[in-house]
Amino acid sequence: MPKVTVIIPTYNRAETLPRAVDSALDQTFEDLEVLVVDDGSTDETRELLDSYSDPRVRTIAHETNRGANVARNTGIENARGEYVAFLDSDDEWYPGKVSRQLTALDAKGSDWIAAYCDTEIRTSGSSGRLRSLAAGVLARADVDPRMEGGEQLVGEILAGNVHPGAGSTLLVRTDVAREIGGFDETLDRFQDPEFVLQILDEGKVAYVDEPLVVRLETGTPAAETVAAADERYLRKNADAVETFERRGYDIMGRHHLILAKRYFEDGQFYHGTNHARRATVPPRHCPGLLWAVIAGVGRQDRKSLAIAASAVGLVVAAVAIRGSSNGR
Repeated sequence: MPKVTVIIPTYNRAETLPRAVDSALDQTFEDLEVLVVDDGSTDETRELLDSYSDPRVRTIAHETNRGANVARNTGIENARGEYVAFLDSDDEWYPGKVSRQLTALDAKGSDWIAAYCDTEIRTSGSSGRLRSLAAGVLARADVDPRMEGGEQLVGEILAGNVHPGAGSTLLVRTDVAREIGGFDETLDRFQDPEFVLQILDEGKVAYVDEPLVVRLETGTPAAETVAAADERYLRKNADAVETFERRGYDIMGRHHLILAKRYFEDGQFYHGTNHARRATVPPRHCPGLLWAVIAGVGRQDRKSLAIAASAVGLVVAAVAIRGSSNGR
């Protein structure tokens, strides 16, 4: 039985999948298997996977596309390893990723049941480099958050101060992943932090302060999809939200900021402005918020430019009013 099962869900990503699989096979820690869950691909994914002769590679195929969370859960159900580690099929790992996480857990007590790490975001083109720089800035919280631990980590995750990125960074005990029921299959967004929040009910999560995962920029769901997932995510964790809001974590303000950006990017300025008015907008988020408005303008015709201009004014006002009163 391998120590670690690497679970790679994939759907029509024959172009990027080899990079992910190879990065798992190239780990310095070799006692692992790579379990690729083909979620009903219609491209050359099956032929690509058949070309691997490494006995550590296993494949399970869904007859139809059922979604990434279902595919991850299929992997959890069929994992042979003591630990499972997740890797999206358009991301890749640095060679020491699994080894560094296992070493971190070995140095702690038995109640430490999972570990995640930092990431590097990679995009292409000049605008992509700017977006990567912006993403790196936004990945840093406005305060120094607690990056690992137990219950105390819950508030940091809910407020968006900590981003575990379970889909490509997390390594967790297999029995724990099964006990909590895997990933929430009803969420199209926020499934990663939700999964980690459930893990924190069972034990502590460690952090390796190194960028051991390369994440490739991918598309974002429609604003309505993000909003629906956000509502479910917050409702499911309503007790924790209330508890940590009382402790000074501005959770709702940060989630309104997330939705404001997404609606602006989609060119839905009315909804974006409504969320921006209720958002907490730290100064470092101002460029990103305005960038979202500009992106949304590109989707509009001339008649919508006046509305967009009004949205910019309201965003600036929101920044001026809320930016000076940021919660944790």
